[in-house]
Amino acid sequence: MGCVHGKSCCGDSSSSDDGSRDYRELGFIHGHRKNVLAQRSLKHVPVPSHNFILEYTFLSQRGYYPDSPDKENQDSFCITTQLQGNPNVHFFGVYDGHGQFGSQCSNFVKHRLVEKLSNDPALLEDPVQAYNSAFLATNQELRSTSEIDDSMSGTTAITVLVIGDTLYVANVGDSRAVLAVRDGNHIVAEDLSSDQTPFRRDEYERVKLCGARVLSVDQVEGLKDPDIQHWGDEESRGGDPPRLWVPNGMYPGTAFTRSIGDSLAETIGVIAIPEVKTVQLTPNHLFFVVASDGIFEFLTSQTVVDMAASYMDPRDACSAIAEKSYKLWLELENRTDDITIIIVQIKGLSNSGTSGVGSDEINGGGTVMNSRTGTHEISATPGSNVYRSVRNSLSDLHSCQHVASVTSAAIEVHSPACPRPIE
Repeated sequence: MGCVHGKSCCGDSSSSDDGSRDYRELGFIHGHRKNVLAQRSLKHVPVPSHNFILEYTFLSQRGYYPDSPDKENQDSFCITTQLQGNPNVHFFGVYDGHGQFGSQCSNFVKHRLVEKLSNDPALLEDPVQAYNSAFLATNQELRSTSEIDDSMSGTTAITVLVIGDTLYVANVGDSRAVLAVRDGNHIVAEDLSSDQTPFRRDEYERVKLCGARVLSVDQVEGLKDPDIQHWGDEESRGGDPPRLWVPNGMYPGTAFTRSIGDSLAETIGVIAIPEVKTVQLTPNHLFFVVASDGIFEFLTSQTVVDMAASYMDPRDACSAIAEKSYKLWLELENRTDDITIIIVQIKGLSNSGTSGVGSDEINGGGTVMNSRTGTHEISATPGSNVYRSVRNSLSDLHSCQHVASVTSAAIEVHSPACPRPIE
């Protein structure tokens, strides 16, 4: 797909190495050249409305699967600058495919989601509604007009839309976006998304209402008591997380509660409705990270931010974070997941560039808009948990069905591999 409604281009993991990609000369990357896509140089894009620059780079590493050494990377990603020809509107997205046709799903969604956003005439008037329409329409299109079998395959999606000095973060699944916030002499990680898994009580209760059985693999196989509906927290869960199963079968076994695709899982509550979070940038916001759960399975958000902040060059930061994650996977599992990370630095944003934000609000870390109520909430301190996840109305959340909408394109890449069981 060509460049549409924005400054964008596409790359494919199966393309030959023609020198257009620079695989950083670290030992880890050097030893995995054929499995890595990394950007040759830092890219810069200005945001003239607020007189700052976004500097970004990416890396995607195919997973290690000893039983399937030739599996392709089911992660993909998309970076589109100047959506709708607007120099103040930019898009970053990471998609983690899963299931037999996960690679096809993530690549389909990579193209279609940003196209729909870019073709939506109401994008700048109501970005939250545009996001909802784009996610639901893409999900419907994957199912009804593509030739991809999404019954047991699909993709998660974590996306950041920059409009002027405001971030709109839309998420389905368990990949993650994280913002680095200066707090005195410290840099604090603020999650811009909340992993949608059965570990979350609200998501657990929603899918149960839709008929899902929520059990770990050991529980569904009768090795542990299925009546114990508690699995600890996500940070310390170990290797047997709660999964979703149909009432009378041992499938589909998804470890997430929202995705695009997964039509069978949709019958038990897995939905494509995104949670959207809105954050107004301030000079305290240094950079943000958008990454698949291959990064965050064994690294906390704070660890990722700390590592990214310790490198002058974000290309080196991408390599170091990917390497650390890869090594932890091999230490704790007999395989790794696919790993994809985008780092976007926010350079030159000043107090005078944040229109309508007073000094108290800047020191507080910014303004958060709740897209459900339309109200603004001012955070108390940059380190506080202020970037609240925006949830859709209860009726939407309890719905197991979706609708449709409309269509743009991006700088994108995906690399060779496969996902975990079905996550």
